Amino acid sequence: MAARLLLIDDDERLAAMLGDYLRGAGFEVDTAPTLAAGRMRIATQAYDALVLDLMLPDGDGLELCRDLRANPATRQLPLLMLTARGEPTDRIVGLELGADDYLPKPFEPRELQARIKALLRRAAPEPNASQVLRFGRLEIDLGERSARIDGRACELTGHQFDLLVVLAQSPGRVLSRDQIMDALKGHPMDAFDRSIDVHVSRIRAAIEDDPKSPRRVLTVRGAGYVFARKQDGDDSK
Repeated sequence: MAARLLLIDDDERLAAMLGDYLRGAGFEVDTAPTLAAGRMRIATQAYDALVLDLMLPDGDGLELCRDLRANPATRQLPLLMLTARGEPTDRIVGLELGADDYLPKPFEPRELQARIKALLRRAAPEPNASQVLRFGRLEIDLGERSARIDGRACELTGHQFDLLVVLAQSPGRVLSRDQIMDALKGHPMDAFDRSIDVHVSRIRAAIEDDPKSPRRVLTVRGAGYVFARKQDGDDSK
């Protein structure tokens, strides 16, 4: 079955061109020119991924991103921001609010297609992934693609969950940004920008709920990140 996409962009010419291009690549594509129209489609239809412009006539796409990540029903919907605002600070804000990827205009439609396919691959459930990684109070369920602290679900986007799994599957080992990117199977992030740092910060906020406890994800200055094999109170090996 073809993946179904929603493109929210007020540039009607660009939306029509992208819609035709992506349909030719095998996707089903709906378009919406405003936040209000996009919200209505999301409320009434199921989508496999969302491509969201930030500057819309009735508001900022960041507001919709924030709302989607606050809603359990749409928290893991793959979301790519597509915008003319390409400054690093804009990219960081978008990632902090839960975007999985960020593509500044102008861009090549082939790159957009490649990034959408990468998002969908990461979001697809693995047929034999039933293992649960346990680290004291933290459980990472590979089959359900969820993380829990004392049974309470952690709020993570799909990409943040994948990044957490990469770190947790190599506990005690320092992973560089290059190694993390390789493990994420080609996610289009620049190892030298701050996007990985932003995602790690969000992961920490989700899985480290006790400020008095040692950190689970540690930064090794100049080297990368390491997932702590054990914390005080852990009964895992």
